[in-house]
Amino acid sequence: EKAELGRHLFYDRRLSANETQSCASCHQQERAFSDGVATPRGSTGDVVPRNSQTLTNVGYLPVLTWANPLLSSLEIQARIPLFNDLPTELGATGNEATILARLRAEPRYGELFGQAFPGEADPYTFRHVIDALATFQRSLVSGDSPYDRWAAGDQAALSPAARRGLELFNSETCECYHCHAGFNFTTAVRTRSGESFKTSFTNTGLYNIDGQGGYPEPNTGLHEISDKPEDMGKFRIPTLRNVEVTAPYMHDGSIATLEEAIEHYAAAGRTIASGPFAGRGADNPRKDVFIVGFDLPAEDKAALVAFLKSLTDEAFLRDPRFSDPWR
Repeated sequence: EKAELGRHLFYDRRLSANETQSCASCHQQERAFSDGVATPRGSTGDVVPRNSQTLTNVGYLPVLTWANPLLSSLEIQARIPLFNDLPTELGATGNEATILARLRAEPRYGELFGQAFPGEADPYTFRHVIDALATFQRSLVSGDSPYDRWAAGDQAALSPAARRGLELFNSETCECYHCHAGFNFTTAVRTRSGESFKTSFTNTGLYNIDGQGGYPEPNTGLHEISDKPEDMGKFRIPTLRNVEVTAPYMHDGSIATLEEAIEHYAAAGRTIASGPFAGRGADNPRKDVFIVGFDLPAEDKAALVAFLKSLTDEAFLRDPRFSDPWR
């Protein structure tokens, strides 16, 4: 019941002060709950400086967002898009009473709030809104991709190219598996048995604007929170599940395709020849030790892409349990 209430709230534009956006504006099911743009805009037009991440299996993540280790639960994280004003996203700050009044006025919510929070005289609170949103997000579980079916024993589920890509992915040549490990293809994971924060944040040599590892403002990564020089350019390692549909990539959406992403890692970092962000990422002194580059023929690079595409769970992208209930 709480997840169903959360689904309705997730897609409801009444949660934004000006009723122009919902959570789903930046997290669209057909894109594995990302949005397909480099960086989104909030309900008032403010540019949000980081790419909208997929919500695939987000309940298994012990740290959330691109570079803030303090946002360790979905309940805490939900407060940022709701109440943040630099930049404004949904813009609920100062409009709480108005937004809750809108929810009370919607007949469907009478039953939904009552079922999710039974026995309460007034279930219409932002604490309950946040709890329901977090519960819905934890229900967004993806595990039926061709790769999953292959891992469960269906040898025909992966093409020969995808199987070759999997071999390369797990090889010492490409080193991908060091950061994109385990069932969720990221090293930081939360399960019933505990949490692992191993290598939650890393620097991939995307920028090197000053020759000393600098990243452009306002996206300096974990460094923004810790103020430690060694954290410059460190961002959270995202899951690769459904990565085929979550382009563009990286914290600022500056890599457009999977093929371009492969080239970035093959070169051991990105080179930007001119402009304000010019620099050679391969020479970034704070880059992760596993970003060493690799030399592969075109067919092997294509095989890596084929493997990454095998992580697409088509049923997840169409599952009616996660779809817009207002349509």
